[in-house]
Amino acid sequence: MMIIKMYVTLMPVIFAGIFNMLFVKTSLYRRLKAPIDRGKCLADGRRIFGDNKTWIGFVGMIVSNMISQILWGFVCQAWLGSWNYIYEYHENTWMFNLVIGGIFGLVYMVSELPNSFIKRRLDIPDGKTVSGKKGHIFFVVDQVDSLFGVVLVLAALYPMPWWQYWLYILLGGGTHIGVNLVLYKLKIRKNL
Repeated sequence: MMIIKMYVTLMPVIFAGIFNMLFVKTSLYRRLKAPIDRGKCLADGRRIFGDNKTWIGFVGMIVSNMISQILWGFVCQAWLGSWNYIYEYHENTWMFNLVIGGIFGLVYMVSELPNSFIKRRLDIPDGKTVSGKKGHIFFVVDQVDSLFGVVLVLAALYPMPWWQYWLYILLGGGTHIGVNLVLYKLKIRKNL
């Protein structure tokens, strides 16, 4: 039952991630695509974050989370309210959901930046996978980097034991892999 409640609580972020992945495939995204680092390199000659971290993707994830959180709030009001940890401690209003959805989207994107920064320092091209030990490590990190921040926000919204924080990371990482596999099979993602 706890795992189901965790999924119900995290579902808007999962939906927002899927919506944003679809959004970055649109012509609107391609027209407005501008890297956060503006193509700048550090003294090492390597990009700060790379071409895949864009302002429109950043905004898209925030807006996707806001919409997803509001819609999921309505679903929870109608059917799943007692299954959502957040609504045990906070009133399920559209304004609360708008704000918390925006925070989730912002934190999701900010939490991905250190991983992108490190990968550029290690000469891992953005949007690509590498083989060997480095590839295995970054495959895992790519699945969970955003979750560290998102679950930290959840921990601020309701009291959770430390082990539940790590269970969220594990469940979210596994879910991320599963969703990426489906998107890969549908040819929406180019790689896992």
